[in-house]
Formats: sequence, structure tokens, C-alpha cells
Amino acid sequence: MKDNFKNKKVLITGGLGFIGSNLAIRLVKLGAEVTLVDAMIPEYGANVFNIEPIKGDVHVNYSNVCDEHSMNYLVKDKGYIFHLAGQVSHIKSMTNPFPDIEINIKGTAVLMEACKKYNRDAVVVRSGTRGQYGTVVNLPVTEDAPTNPKGIYEISNLTAEKIIKVYHDNFGIRCVLLRLTNIYGPRAQMRTHHYGVANWFVRLAIDNETIQVFGDGQLKRDFLYVDDCVDALLMSAAKEDAYGQIFNVGVDKPVTFIELVKTIIDISKSGKWEFAPFSPERAAQEPGDFFSDITKIKKHVGWSPKVSLKSGMEFTVKYYREHKGYYWD
Repeated sequence: MKDNFKNKKVLITGGLGFIGSNLAIRLVKLGAEVTLVDAMIPEYGANVFNIEPIKGDVHVNYSNVCDEHSMNYLVKDKGYIFHLAGQVSHIKSMTNPFPDIEINIKGTAVLMEACKKYNRDAVVVRSGTRGQYGTVVNLPVTEDAPTNPKGIYEISNLTAEKIIKVYHDNFGIRCVLLRLTNIYGPRAQMRTHHYGVANWFVRLAIDNETIQVFGDGQLKRDFLYVDDCVDALLMSAAKEDAYGQIFNVGVDKPVTFIELVKTIIDISKSGKWEFAPFSPERAAQEPGDFFSDITKIKKHVGWSPKVSLKSGMEFTVKYYREHKGYYWD
């Protein structure tokens, strides 16, 4: 995989965010010439400190993925484009749907149209969400399961996926479409509970606060460490057999929320937990148990997660204890 990115020009939309910054750090280590584009929208997770280890080794463009002129310029000559920009709050999307429509749908169309006009040779990798499935009938969830999204955020991600597939099928722009599970780890937004439940629980534990476990705590999820997610992004981009495909990116060994919380508290050596009823808005969006079938990405790409929940949480807690000042209000 290393040779695929050495001296290659790479664009990451949402590059100062959680996954984008971790991906950028890895790409710099692989010898890529990396350009990051980020609109720095408050609360969405963009953080200049995220790229502190590589700040002199990347190009940063403070622009919006919806800006046609910027994207027309930025896609030129790029060998790989990782499209990670988006509105990513499930809760916010139900109170104001327009950022999802603007960023997730229009932004994707702007990017793909720029590629059609100026760089049809790029490989585009899009990070979607497992929420595109909605409530599921069978577990684990395969890529051919019905998609019945329960919120605007999930609908907008499914729409973005379909837009990219149209440009692959009609204009020959090679793409890989990933449906990510619950990602956690260093460099995530930690100021509100709207983005990533696992990381929010880490903050509460570090602050020795009480973590609320909704319902009976037996809901199952597959929580994926961000380094494993980065591996999936890179390996999919580098694998010709992946082009045009949709892949689940998750963990085939789910845990309950009780197990997650107890693991975090045990590693943090602080924090406590209690049961709490679902709020009406959470109940409306709760899809029930979910964990991914990752057979397809194993077969086509050779990827599978390597980091255990315990190890991933140890890395995560250590990072935020050391750098809390850059992530807490």
C-alpha cells in the first residue's frame, strides 16, 4: 500500500476534522503530498491542533466543499480524493435539515462535477454512515440490506452515496463508497454530545462525571478505532477491485453499551454510570441493535479491524488526558 501513495497528490475534504486529520497524518508518513480543505464550521469538529504533528507538511485550504470555484481548482492533478466533509450530527439534522442538504448533498455534487470537468482520473473515496440502513431486520447487516434511514442526516448521506455512484457509472470516475460504523479515538470533536457517543463517554469519564446509559444498556454496537478506519480508507483507495463498490466498515464483534461504558470507566480510573430513559428525540432516531457484516470488504480489499476496544480506549483516554485543553471548552 505504501507505494500507492508515495509522492501522490491527495485531497481530503473535511481534512481538519476527526477522521480527516488522522488520515492526513498517515498519508504524510506514506510520503503523499496532502492538501486539506475545511470550512472550519463551528461545532463540526475541525481543529487546527489536529494536524499539529504535520502542520509543516500539508497544504491547508480554508474553503467550503460547496464552493464550485474552489473545488474546480482543488481537484486538479489529485490522484486520490477522500471526501469526508459533511454535517455529521444526527440530532441537529432533525431540527435544521438545511446544512445536511447543503453540505452532504450539494457539496458532494459540486465535488463530483469538478472531477468530471477537471480530473476524471482521480480515485474518490466517500465516508458514509451505517445509519443509512436505519432499523435492520437481520444481523449482522450486509451491504445489500434495505436502506430505510430514520433521519435527514442519514438520508443525505445515502443521497451523497448515490450521486457518487452515478458519476462512477456514467463518467468513469473511480469511486469507493464506505458505510462507517461508530468511530472513536483521538482528534474527535469533544465539546458536545452530538457527534460520536463513544468519545463523549470518554470525556465524561475523564471529567469524573456520570455517563447515562439509555434503556437497559443491552443495545449492541460495533465501535471501530479510528486507525482501523484509516486503514480501510487507504486500502480501499489502493485496491482496483474496490472501485464502484459499497463496503461496510465496522467490527464483527459487537459490544453492549454497558460493556462499552464499563471499559471506559475502568481504563479512565474515573467516572461513573447510571441508567436513564430515552428522550423522545433519541427514541425516535434509535435504530436498535446494529453491527456490520464485513465479509465483503475482507474479500475485495483484505481489510479487517486490528485494534481491540480495550486497546483503542487506552489510546483514546491517554490522548485526551494529554491534550484536553485543545478539545474541551
